[in-house]
Amino acid sequence: MSAAADQALLSLSTPAGLADPYPVYAKLREETPIFRSEVFGGWVLSRFADCQQVLADGDTFRVLDAGWRDRHRPGWRDNAAMALLADLLPWKNPPDHTRERRLLVRDFTVRRVQELEPAVRRATDRVLNRFADATADGTAAEFVGLVLYPLGMAVIGDLVGVPEADHDRLRRLTDLIGKQVNPAMSPDLRAEVDAAAVEFRAYFTELIVRRRAEPGADLTSALLARPTGGAEPMSEEEVLNALVVLFGGGYETTAGALGNGIHALLTHPDQFALLSGDPGLAAGAAEEALRWDGAAQMSQRAAARPAVLDGHEIPADDAITVLAGAANRDPARFADSDRFDITRDDGRGLFFGHGLHLCLGAALARLEMTVVLEQLGKRFPGLRIGGEVQRRPNPALRGMAALPLTR
Repeated sequence: MSAAADQALLSLSTPAGLADPYPVYAKLREETPIFRSEVFGGWVLSRFADCQQVLADGDTFRVLDAGWRDRHRPGWRDNAAMALLADLLPWKNPPDHTRERRLLVRDFTVRRVQELEPAVRRATDRVLNRFADATADGTAAEFVGLVLYPLGMAVIGDLVGVPEADHDRLRRLTDLIGKQVNPAMSPDLRAEVDAAAVEFRAYFTELIVRRRAEPGADLTSALLARPTGGAEPMSEEEVLNALVVLFGGGYETTAGALGNGIHALLTHPDQFALLSGDPGLAAGAAEEALRWDGAAQMSQRAAARPAVLDGHEIPADDAITVLAGAANRDPARFADSDRFDITRDDGRGLFFGHGLHLCLGAALARLEMTVVLEQLGKRFPGLRIGGEVQRRPNPALRGMAALPLTR
């Protein structure tokens, strides 16, 4: 049975699987919801309840930190991209995770995100004006490159203090590093991905030097500033790692989720008509887009001690892949789960994770998606797909390579 399930996993990287992985997920949920995979080198979960249980129990199921990799993946430190990721907050366990997250949220607050809303709206207006100009004659424009990536870069760049002149360079690097999260990545891209990781880290090291010399109003300067009242400061290495994870996570996955969400709306014209008629539905549309076709499709954990999941004995140190994309379409959790419905009110999915490692950038991503979808509905009620849609060849980080739209 696990051999057939592994074949299903491999099919996620085929053109059909990249276009629509959800029939594969449904098959896994129904036939082998928990199995040990040779392809992923560990257990694979596809039901909501099992995935949520693993993500919620940070004592029993821990992220694949440096210690775990030393035991199970000799030589991993020679992989610069993996070495970069292993230093970041999402790949650390307590007590390191507890300390670094506490120090980071001291400055990356809900208030700081709320204060970004005017900048998010200005950036959205700017990129949508470009789209309006590009499509004024009735032709289609490629929305990903013209709108989504420049917008994501503008928002996260404004937050951390990255100059606009560097946006294209950082887009290229984050796109390459994002390929690392695919557990079944072929070795062909390894050297290029590793080189991108080295360059990405060097960029933010230089940014810290510049902000140390000339502080600004951005998050980088705030993290570097010595706290008042004798509070514990972050080290420069911790600041560097915080910037890398915020920039990569806050830009790449949000752009991917927005592209998927806009595609979902335009392939469900009744839902886009609802949004156009009532922009107040934008927050619900963003949440449903994250559930129905999110960008972050999977994450990994390892058992800190022997555990049992629905009768399956999980040995200590075994790796576990949580298929969030499958969990978010689980009919046991969401009524009529394959239906895209922006008025849905039966709870949130697992796009941002759950428990100890709940995504720090969730509030910012929701803000950005809500503003964009609201403005699309208001400004372009006749928006439609105007050419061939292309998916990125990465089943773990799902998104659009090309989304031609016309109005």
